[in-house]
Amino acid sequence: MQRPIRYLPRYFADERGRRDFLDGLFDRTARDYDFVERLLAFGSGSRYRRDALRRAGLAAGMRVLDVATGTGLVAREALTLGGAVIGLDPSTGMLGEARRLSYPLVRGLGEQLPFRDKCFDFVSMGFALRHVADIDALFAEMRRVLVPGGTACVLEITRPANRLVAAPLRVFMTRIVPAVARVARRDGASLMHFYWDTIDACVPPDVVLASLARAGFRSPNRNLTFGMFSEYVARK
Repeated sequence: MQRPIRYLPRYFADERGRRDFLDGLFDRTARDYDFVERLLAFGSGSRYRRDALRRAGLAAGMRVLDVATGTGLVAREALTLGGAVIGLDPSTGMLGEARRLSYPLVRGLGEQLPFRDKCFDFVSMGFALRHVADIDALFAEMRRVLVPGGTACVLEITRPANRLVAAPLRVFMTRIVPAVARVARRDGASLMHFYWDTIDACVPPDVVLASLARAGFRSPNRNLTFGMFSEYVARK
């Protein structure tokens, strides 16, 4: 078992507490999530996700599973690229927001995918790796549902190695974004503080790549954009 982050006493002390905390956080902030994301990415998130999926090889006609689909930010871009997308997420609040995109949705966890073997060409996950219980189990399930030659693409924020970059990013995420959200009467403070703390606590990229290899993916690789956006791509 490989946890992506250690338990954070400020939020939870064990696995049950982690699951309860996440369910409450994402159900509560689902309505404001897209607004906060636009602040965080200066409106560039849509283009970045679409370009990252294209770099990973997503093409029209592929059967796509978007794990931890949330409000559908990654799924929207996969649909734009012509994918036939199914979204999966444990949060009823997030799934309620994603329904606006009119694509099939399933409630569930990435570590226990409710799908048969070899039924997807492409599996994506956008900025949610830090929120699973076990990345070994997650990647094993991703590989199981992929057809031979299929691709797993996991997007994640990695804490910048340069302190001169990490410190301003922390201030931006935990102070500036919540302040703007508050002025707009949106819930952003709890989400952004938790996001930063999980980014800070997340296992390093070499651990993620090793976990992908243990799951049976051949030669997984990582592309780094802007010094903090990790794109993990692995093929079955």
